[in-house]
Amino acid sequence: MPAAEESHGINKAVDNICKISPDLLANTCQHILTYLQGHTRGVDSAEISDRFQQAGVQLEHEALQSIIRFLLLTFRSAGKSNLSGDDLVSRLEESSNKWPKASLQVLHKLWSEHGASVHAQQEVHATLSINQLVDMQWKLGMAVSSDTCRSLNSPYVSLLLKMVEPSGQITHRSFEMTIPQFQNFHKQFKEMAAVMETV
Repeated sequence: MPAAEESHGINKAVDNICKISPDLLANTCQHILTYLQGHTRGVDSAEISDRFQQAGVQLEHEALQSIIRFLLLTFRSAGKSNLSGDDLVSRLEESSNKWPKASLQVLHKLWSEHGASVHAQQEVHATLSINQLVDMQWKLGMAVSSDTCRSLNSPYVSLLLKMVEPSGQITHRSFEMTIPQFQNFHKQFKEMAAVMETV
């Protein structure tokens, strides 16, 4: 990314952070740091959005996502570099002159408390950067039209998978299977579970 674009992206994220209170910033950072320390399976932007709405802060979806992405990248980078709270604040001040003092104090305090733990988790996480399955829901339905079912009114299983990507974002994937496909899928899961019990 060219330096001008990167600077614009940082300033835009900082502008959005300026719109929220130090308490709401601390709450958002705590959510992200909890994930980066390995205590939760991902950063749930819907939960953070609910907290913003409860606090009376109306931000567009993309603005909220830019805050979350910026804080995730900032803390992840600081963890990899094993920065102190003072070093983190210095880098943030160098990247943008728009930072409110209260926001920098929040980031300094939280990073000083949690930075070492994030650094340790980053070292572990570096060896295991794959998607993680967090939740799986399924339902049985009847096909009215389908590309894979040969006849209409055939039963099918709809699966919704909730996964955490290596970036920390939670994504949802959904797909449908015929009953024989689902039975094969179930059999493979049972075999994997049996193998994992022996590890």
